[in-house]
Amino acid sequence: MDVICTAGPYDPSFEERYAWESISIVMSGTFQYRTGRGRSFMSPGALLLGNAGQTFECRHDHGEGDRCLSFQFDPTFFERLAHDAGASTTTFAYGAIPPIRKMAPPAARALLAMHTGAAFEEIAVELASEVIAIAGRDRLEKFTISEANPARIAGVLQHMESRSAEPHSIAGLAEIAGLSPYHFLRTFKRVTGVTPHQWLLRSRLRDAAFRLVTTRDTVTDIALDSGFDDLSNFIRSFKSEFGASPRTYRETLAHPTVRTRS
Repeated sequence: MDVICTAGPYDPSFEERYAWESISIVMSGTFQYRTGRGRSFMSPGALLLGNAGQTFECRHDHGEGDRCLSFQFDPTFFERLAHDAGASTTTFAYGAIPPIRKMAPPAARALLAMHTGAAFEEIAVELASEVIAIAGRDRLEKFTISEANPARIAGVLQHMESRSAEPHSIAGLAEIAGLSPYHFLRTFKRVTGVTPHQWLLRSRLRDAAFRLVTTRDTVTDIALDSGFDDLSNFIRSFKSEFGASPRTYRETLAHPTVRTRS
C-alpha cells in the first residue's frame, strides 16, 4: 500500500490496530511512531514494524505529512517466512528500524518497484526476511526520543531532506537544532539511530539508486547531482551500500522503459 498522510501539528492523533503483520518504509516526511515497545522518530529510510493485533499511534507534532510504502502480510504466511529465516518468533523486538546499511538494498528495490512495475511479491519476501533477521531478536541499537528531542531534530531532518545534494556541516546543522555540535551529534543519533553523515549519505545513495534504474543519465551526472564531488568516492560508497557498482546495479535492475534526460 502507498500510504500518504496529510496530518499536521494541529490534527488529533488516534490509536490504531494492525490487522496484519506490517513492514512500512518511510519515503518522505517525519513523524513520531508509538507502540507498546516505545516511541521512535521516523524519517526517510527508516522502517515501521507492527505485529497483528498490536496498537500504534502516529503523531505529526513537528511537521506536516508523510508517505510510506507499506507491506502487509497474512500472519500465517509471515510465520512461515520467519520459520524459514531461522527466527524463533514472529514478534518484532523493535517497533522501528533506523536507516541502516543492511536494509538499504531491499528498501531501494521496494521503492523502485512502485515506478518500474517489478513483481512486489518477490521483493516483499526479501524485505521481510531481512527485517525478521534484524528485528526478531535484540541485536539492534534502539533509537529513542524524549519530549525535547523531536522539536530540535525535526527541523534539521526537514532541512537535510529538502537539500540532500547540498553540502552540510555539523556546525551548521547544530545551529539549526539550537545545540552545540557535541550535543547535536549525540541527540541526532539517539533520535534517528544513525549519525548525520550516515543519514545524509543514505539519502543521497537512495536517490542515486533510483535514477540509475529509471533514467539513462550518466553515472557521473548522477553522482554529481546527488551531492558527491568525487566519482570514485561515489562508486565506492554505492558498492558498500548496495553490494554492486553503479553500472552493475543499473544493468541488473534497469527497466526497459527508463527515460533519457532531456
